[in-house]
Amino acid sequence: MKNKSMSDAPGVSRLRELLSVPNQLTFLRLAFLPFLIISIRYQRYDWALGILLAAGLTDGLDGLLARFLHQKTAVGAYLDPIADKLLLSSSFFMLALEGKIRWWLAIIVLGRDVLMLTAAAVILLAVGYISFPPSLWGKLTTGFQILMVFLVIVLALVENPFLHLARDACTGLVAFFTTFSGLHYSITIARRLGQ
Repeated sequence: MKNKSMSDAPGVSRLRELLSVPNQLTFLRLAFLPFLIISIRYQRYDWALGILLAAGLTDGLDGLLARFLHQKTAVGAYLDPIADKLLLSSSFFMLALEGKIRWWLAIIVLGRDVLMLTAAAVILLAVGYISFPPSLWGKLTTGFQILMVFLVIVLALVENPFLHLARDACTGLVAFFTTFSGLHYSITIARRLGQ
């Protein structure tokens, strides 16, 4: 009977997958979360901006490294959007708490993210991993949400009429794309599960 090496054990393989470089960058992004919340709560918007930029850098890097090092994993496919959603949802909630973003907009963003995270958890528990590549609408939504948080934090540091106009326009775009992409995601899930 052949002896299996430790590296062949399923647990070791899963651990190696979990600790891949792109996933470690995603964990680092998650580690930024409490510091971002604290920075906004204590109105240290300079720190919040720095953390937001660092989170954006690690987000771009983990995607590039996953492709370059051929380390795309099922864990990473779930962790990466969860990290993005937690950072964005927390930012919207805290900025609404500080009166920098309207509550109705924060509730739309948080509601969509709760819907998506709940659906992903239920699917994972019920039928296992199913790939749901991000749609164009989801990418646009994330892009506008990031831009909104960035504009609001910069406006907390620098007064600029052009940035005020950009933020107001971005408010409408975030509301529209967040709602539309949430509906699109729900329909896509229903179709995929029906198949």
